[in-house]
Amino acid sequence: MSTEHTSPEPEESTTVSDDTVTIRVFRYQPEKEDDAEPYYEEFAVPRVDGITVLDALMWARDHEDGTLTFRHSCRQGVCGSDAMFVNGRQRLCCTTQISDLAEPVQIDPLPHQGVLKDLVVDMDHFYDQMHAVDPFFDPDELPDDPLEEQRQSPENREHIKLSTRCIWCGACMSSCNIAAGDNQYLGPASINKAYRFIKDEREGEQRRDERIEQMADDHAVWRCQTQFSCTEVCPKDIPLTEHIQTLKRDAAKRDLSLW
Repeated sequence: MSTEHTSPEPEESTTVSDDTVTIRVFRYQPEKEDDAEPYYEEFAVPRVDGITVLDALMWARDHEDGTLTFRHSCRQGVCGSDAMFVNGRQRLCCTTQISDLAEPVQIDPLPHQGVLKDLVVDMDHFYDQMHAVDPFFDPDELPDDPLEEQRQSPENREHIKLSTRCIWCGACMSSCNIAAGDNQYLGPASINKAYRFIKDEREGEQRRDERIEQMADDHAVWRCQTQFSCTEVCPKDIPLTEHIQTLKRDAAKRDLSLW
């Protein structure tokens, strides 16, 4: 069971001492009859230097309520599993300092995703869109020696470097108004993944053409309205909007070449 995340009206914040910070956390526990409707719960978390939003959530879970549910793994901004909506913006909780945020710190699940429990959202659709672009190499030929690497020029590596930083966190997809209203839209993360292979000099020519054709679909690059919301929230500073616009030009050139 899941519910589309719509934030309930939060109650007025409680007053806490200077040595604590208040976090207001979205709760949804469909397995409990009394908690079938979403609500907010506040926790007073000890204020320590360097505490992140993820640290605060873990403290609340470990010391106040063991049923508090959220995803996390590496705690280093690499796995992308703890992307949430913090103080009205998509962020990675493990790299977001409490000291940088206005209090009380409100923590919601990613918008435009079905909520499974508390801060955990259903990522199946996001993963489906990522896999739809076949996120792997398809070169025309491989080296004869299986131990020989597929070489890439430093210039080409520099060109695609930023696009390879994607950690599949889903923050960009959650911020995209187009993706929220069009489930067929591939979305900024998957289009960026396509860009990563289209612009890689090692990719096969036929496969590159097929990828560009896929990007020219009505539910791919042409659905982007250049709002820059995906670029603004990307925790890895990938210029997603720029990559989408580049593929628009490639798609247009491809169409012109058919005449």
